[in-house]
Amino acid sequence: MADTFRLSLVQANPTVGDLDGNLDAARTAWAEARDAGADFVAFPEMFATGYQLLDLVMKPAFAKDTQAAIERLAEACADGPAFGIGGPMWTDHGLGGPMWGAGKPFNAYYICQGGKVVATILKHHLPNYAVFDEVRYYHSAPPQGPLAIKGVRIGFPICEDAWFEDVCETLAETGAEILVIPNGSPYHRGKMALRQQIVVSRVVETGLPAAYLNLLGGQDDQVFDGGSFVLNPGGSLAVQMPQFEPAITHVDFDRSDDGWRARPGEKAPLPDDWEADYRVMVLALRDYLRKTGFSKVVLGLSGGIDSALVATIATDAVGPENVHCVMLPSRHTSQTSLDDATDVAQRLGVRLDTIPITPAREAVTESLAPLFEGTEPGITEENIQSRLRGVMLMALSNKFGSILLTTGNKSEVAVGYATIYGDMAGGYNPIKDLYKTRVFETCRWRNRTHRDWMMGPEGEVIPPRVIDKPPTAELRENQKDEDSLPPYSDLDVMLEMLIDEERSVAEVVAAGYDREWVKKVENLIYISEYKRFQSAPGARLTERAFWLDRRYPIVNRWRDNTQG
Repeated sequence: MADTFRLSLVQANPTVGDLDGNLDAARTAWAEARDAGADFVAFPEMFATGYQLLDLVMKPAFAKDTQAAIERLAEACADGPAFGIGGPMWTDHGLGGPMWGAGKPFNAYYICQGGKVVATILKHHLPNYAVFDEVRYYHSAPPQGPLAIKGVRIGFPICEDAWFEDVCETLAETGAEILVIPNGSPYHRGKMALRQQIVVSRVVETGLPAAYLNLLGGQDDQVFDGGSFVLNPGGSLAVQMPQFEPAITHVDFDRSDDGWRARPGEKAPLPDDWEADYRVMVLALRDYLRKTGFSKVVLGLSGGIDSALVATIATDAVGPENVHCVMLPSRHTSQTSLDDATDVAQRLGVRLDTIPITPAREAVTESLAPLFEGTEPGITEENIQSRLRGVMLMALSNKFGSILLTTGNKSEVAVGYATIYGDMAGGYNPIKDLYKTRVFETCRWRNRTHRDWMMGPEGEVIPPRVIDKPPTAELRENQKDEDSLPPYSDLDVMLEMLIDEERSVAEVVAAGYDREWVKKVENLIYISEYKRFQSAPGARLTERAFWLDRRYPIVNRWRDNTQG
């Protein structure tokens, strides 16, 4: 019986549906681990197909392609160590049967050795909260025992199976000596500490070492942030892999009278919340572009803080040469805004063009004049400006093959202070889950921080004047956001309580906020649901991001009338 065991952990970035690309990456990583003397090579949950699959997992043709691809990978990696890779598994009558692909598969972990799939571990606990709908998509299987690999009994609790005691306890009771936990765990602020807390609990309860292996990369709104780690019995950290970066780490375990222990290895530093959030926004945009076939972006640069931050994120994601900014002034646009947009573009090194919208606005106004006769100018006329900007930016996107980025922060998206088919037009919104007060602080953080993974320049890339001036849409003379909203320092607290914490109106009022304002904000949240339903996807930073985390009906006449 061997007294050492080398486990290779592959933290890598798959693409949903790219079976050949994902399995080519797996084959390359497996070969590297083989050459490094691995006894077992572990890939994350659902690495073969990418994650999350949503309704793609229900297509029979996808089911056949997935099964065939995993079998090809097993054959290609016959001469070397066993490996495990995540993917869905269908069981209806076998390949080619009349029910192939029908119904739900299992969330499975395929164990391959000698050119074949020798075992499959099936997930027991199916998360059905936040961004997860696994009860909709997968069957639950009973807890299983460990597998013997090179004389070591390894237990494979898949992701959620490690968040509860029963699966890991079953593995320990049936002889497991090491736990390998393949994951597809997406980022939200504070998630790393939560993961470590959970796995420490499993290690303490079972007395076994555990390797937690997470997916990497952006998928739609979610970012899988890696950050894989290994804990020894008692909960001590043996290995910490980097967050947000691909890595292959070889972990050596030694057998002793007290069981197996991982040798101390790399302990990569983890970023704080400000850096992690910013990295998520950059990685989400970079992967969204790469995985959907885009290489360039275009956006409206208004001279305001939101578009300045989006331009900076885009520059850090794909480089200044791939960022096209456009200033679209109207007669209400101040010289300060024109100067600030130019300043931002020059500091970032991106292209800036100016396209005045006044002639187009006058043409639209003239066309509508017969129907608008006898009415007072108002929000309608203001929104025409925003929609004209959207038309021009979308034209540039279509003409030159760049994806249009939208620039609305979470505060604006929450209360509907964005124009549908205007500044909401576009394909992706990097700051969709970032409240306005965090926009301010993120800009200050980026001005004093530069990392190697940022493709933009270092230094003060967002002028302090852009950060400090009062926010305005400049759709009428002397307009300020606070003309019709409370200060963002107050608004964001109300929004966090009402949205992120699901607090009642009475609780928000009890926290010191005016009831009339709280009711207005609550109403704005609900009546803006139809806008969010049609909005571009954006990077998920919190546990209550708009889309899968928070799902409300568009038609909804209920309001909270509780009294404090």
